[in-house]
Amino acid sequence: MNTPEQNLARLQLVLPPAPRPVAVYRPLVVVQGLAYVSGHGPVCTDGSLIRGRVGADLDLVAGHAAARQVGLAILATLRDQLGSLDRVQRVIKLLGMVNSAPDFLEHPKVINGCSELFAEVFGAERGIGARSAVGMGPLPGNIAVEIEAIFELAP
Repeated sequence: MNTPEQNLARLQLVLPPAPRPVAVYRPLVVVQGLAYVSGHGPVCTDGSLIRGRVGADLDLVAGHAAARQVGLAILATLRDQLGSLDRVQRVIKLLGMVNSAPDFLEHPKVINGCSELFAEVFGAERGIGARSAVGMGPLPGNIAVEIEAIFELAP
């Protein structure tokens, strides 16, 4: 069984720079073996953001890709703050928020972009946790997707 770092290399995934806080919060807080990751947006490798409302400016495929990009940004923060993705024991919970048009109803399919990525990196047993996927009005900076996460860390 490959480690998360080995899977990242095998999949040839490129992480964006770990996002820095834009307000008063920490990107990650560890408490009693759990890593709480603050809400992340879809940061690309060049530092730009994927913006727009899913169901209006972006279609489902683009929304799914934006959620995957959020997952990559979360992985970048985990690696930056913990030193290695191999410290992650499992995904506990994701909260996915989709900047969506009022008539867009496929929020879970959008957030699958992140969930599928974590299953690839951590494995299906450790990479799939509990999850919520909801539609929102505008998100900060008109980003397409924001996701926060909780991970269990290896002892």
